[in-house]
Amino acid sequence: MLNSLTVTRALEALRNKEISAVELTQACLDQIENLNPRINAFLAINDLAISEAKKADIHKPLGGIPIAVKDNFLTMGLTTTAASKVLDGYQPVYESTVTQKLRDAGAIIIGKTNMDAWAHGSSTETSDFGPTRNPWNTENLPGGSSGGSAAAVVADMCLAAIGSETAGSIRQPAAWCGVTGYKPTYGRVSRYGVIAMASSTDSPGPITKTVADSALLLSIIAGHDQFDATTSPKPVPNYDLSKPKRLRIAFPKEYLEVIQPNIKIQILAAVKKLEELGHSVEETSLIHPKYSIGVYTIVQRSEVSSNLARYDGIRFGHDRSFFGAEAKRRIMLGTYALSSGYYDQYYAKAQKVRTLIINDFKTAFSKYDLIIDPPSPSTALKIGATQNESMFGEMQDILVEPSSIAGLTGISIPCGFADGLPIGFGFIGSQFSEELVLQVSHQFQEITDYHLQKPKI
Repeated sequence: MLNSLTVTRALEALRNKEISAVELTQACLDQIENLNPRINAFLAINDLAISEAKKADIHKPLGGIPIAVKDNFLTMGLTTTAASKVLDGYQPVYESTVTQKLRDAGAIIIGKTNMDAWAHGSSTETSDFGPTRNPWNTENLPGGSSGGSAAAVVADMCLAAIGSETAGSIRQPAAWCGVTGYKPTYGRVSRYGVIAMASSTDSPGPITKTVADSALLLSIIAGHDQFDATTSPKPVPNYDLSKPKRLRIAFPKEYLEVIQPNIKIQILAAVKKLEELGHSVEETSLIHPKYSIGVYTIVQRSEVSSNLARYDGIRFGHDRSFFGAEAKRRIMLGTYALSSGYYDQYYAKAQKVRTLIINDFKTAFSKYDLIIDPPSPSTALKIGATQNESMFGEMQDILVEPSSIAGLTGISIPCGFADGLPIGFGFIGSQFSEELVLQVSHQFQEITDYHLQKPKI
């Protein structure tokens, strides 16, 4: 099926005139029509997708490629809701930088994907429009908050997707759905036109079928943006995927302690493959990831309370009574942490610990090229697992929260299965070391076939 192609293979077929952009787009639309009633990965479909495919310039970097976009990126002509009833039916008046770059590169935005409302969660179960289901087992969650994007990719409803990560929201759903999820360095990709969750950690990035596809999409969406002062002026490389030199890779023993036994077996097997490739893997010690939970909770809730203050139902959207329970909890906790008399006790203290975590990583990267970081301590949990679990997301993202609050780059790639569900493996790189992370991840995928496995839906 054409919709099962990778981006790189589809581009080759388009340019060789083996297929057309219309055929490719229609194949994805047919798959969405067939599966979305069961999976609920898409909240909106682009009614102009076929007409855009007819006009596609296949000589552009992404010419004719159907790509899904998480529903917190503003897209003119397509509703943007952040999966919240507050913005139900909202039509953006400007385009996000990421989606504009995709359009300029010739991509067809086929639709907007489901997510945890306002990106608050790690399950896609807090969406006001119903949960997304994991294509490997529809009784299970896809992860979140970019769960719709990850589910859409593994179910071949699109060729690739865009997600955003504040702490795990790309890598964790990629792990649970068995796809490749890339979190760039904070500031590598513009946040302009992305509905803000935590402004100091939000990082847009690709969710794809292969590392090669992630490298291609990242090269297109990355770069300095005059509309986002936090973007880096550093030039964007071509992300060469040639074989890396022999690397010295660290595996923090504290991270291994958190992983469930059935996951640990596959993670250690993946480590052996790295050693077979000639890399040196050494056990090291980092600040235990449990300490990042408190830091992230305070910082993220505080920034949420500030960012959601603009949704007052006056300028756009519906009034604040439309906020879901999770958003209300985060607003209240964040407001409390920032209030007079508590700021120093909570927010200021969290930022001090954040600095300790950042410095801990700096020390580690003075000795090692990369750090092994499994994105999730478990496989996908059952629908309903978030009920009465106010810290569900923080506990599920424990392994990726440290690197997110430090602004580092990281990846999730499939490395095996347990009970029929995918397991994610990953790396953390120092700031702006995207090319190195991509190289070793691509090298891993060249000798394994986990990323080629597909669910029987």
